[in-house]
Amino acid sequence: MATAGFRHDGPVLLDDESCYGAVRSKDRRFDGWFFVGVTSTGIFCRPSCPATTPKRANVRFFPTAAAAQGSGFRACRRCRPDTAPGSPEWNVRGDLAARAMALIDDGVVDREGVGGVARRLAVSERHLHRVLVAELGASAVALARSRRAHTARVLIETTDLPFTEIAFAAGFASIRQFNETVQQVFGTSPTVLRADRTSAVVRARAGGGSSADDRGPERAAGAPTPISLRLATREPFAGPEVLGFLAARAIPGIEAVDADATYRRVLHLPSGLGVIALQAALDHVSARVLLTNLRDLGPAVARCRRVLDLDADPVAIDEALGADPLLAALVGATPGRRSPGAVDGTELLVRAIVGQQVSVAGARTVAGRVAASLGATLPAALASAPEA
Repeated sequence: MATAGFRHDGPVLLDDESCYGAVRSKDRRFDGWFFVGVTSTGIFCRPSCPATTPKRANVRFFPTAAAAQGSGFRACRRCRPDTAPGSPEWNVRGDLAARAMALIDDGVVDREGVGGVARRLAVSERHLHRVLVAELGASAVALARSRRAHTARVLIETTDLPFTEIAFAAGFASIRQFNETVQQVFGTSPTVLRADRTSAVVRARAGGGSSADDRGPERAAGAPTPISLRLATREPFAGPEVLGFLAARAIPGIEAVDADATYRRVLHLPSGLGVIALQAALDHVSARVLLTNLRDLGPAVARCRRVLDLDADPVAIDEALGADPLLAALVGATPGRRSPGAVDGTELLVRAIVGQQVSVAGARTVAGRVAASLGATLPAALASAPEA
C-alpha cells in the first residue's frame, strides 16, 4: 500500500518501498524500469542519479519518461534519464502495450500517425489510447514526442547539422514544435545543448580523447551523415560472447564481425538503407551509424538494441539460469549473457526456417543466397564508407 505523500503514477513492477530503496541506494540495475519525478525541483531522473536523494514525500514514480514529461517534469541534465536502457519488460511481453511500444520506437507514429499504429494492431485508436495510458502512463502521441526529443538531442550533440534539418529528421512538423519540445523536455534550448556539446569536444581534444563527428560544413552535399552513439545497457554485459554468436551466424553480404570485434551490418530502414558498426564495452556499446535518411536514426537505434538484446535484465537472467545445476558453472564463468535477436520479423523468420534444416554454417550460406537474390544493392556512398 502506498505511503502517505508518496506517489507513483502508472504501473511499475516494484512496490513503493522497493522503488524508493532503489533511489536511495542509487541502484543502476533499475535504470529504465521506472523514472523518478522530484516535485521540489521539477525534474525527473533515473534511479541511479548521483544527485542528493530527494525526500520521500517529494518523489513521484513513472513507468516511462513520456509519463514524467506529460506531468510537467523536465529531464535531469546530470543523469540524463532519456539515455537509460529500455525496460526489459518489453522483451518478455507480447501484449498490446508491448507491441504498440515497439511500433512507436520504430517511428510508426511519425510516419503513419496513431491511426497507423492502431491499424497494425487491429484495434481502435480509442482502445489503444486507454491501454497505453493505463500501462505506460502516456498516450501514443506523448510516447512518440519523447522519442522525437531524444533523437533530436542525439543529433544536436553528435552532428553540426542545422537545427532545421535536425527538426525534420527527428520527426517534428515544424521548427517551432522542435524548439518548444526541446525546451520543455530538457529545460534548455537547442542552442545551449549544442554549446554544451562544443565545450565537451574542446575538452576531449585537449585531453587526447575522442569526440563526435563534427565535420559539419566539410560534409559533401547529399552525403550520408555518420553519427556516433553510446548505447547504454545493464551490467553485467557479456559483449564478446554476444558478438561471437553473431559472427558465427553472420549472413554474407549483410553482416560481418571484424578481427577487432566490430560488428557491421546493413539495415533496411523505413526511408532507405543504412550501415551500422558496433563495438561492445563493459557497460555500453559504441555505435557508428551511417544513414541515407536521418529520419531513420530512431528505427536504426531500436534495431541495434534489439539485435544485441541491450534492454535485457541480466541479473534476473543469471539468477534464473544459475538455479539450474547443469548451467550454474557456465553462468558463473560468463555472467551477463544475452539472447541476440534480429532486426525485423522477416529476417527472424528466414533464420528460423533455414536454421532448422541445416547446420549453422549451412544456414549462413543459404541465408546469404536469399539476401543476394532479394536484397537491394548498397548505394555507393554507403558501400565506400568505413562503417560498411
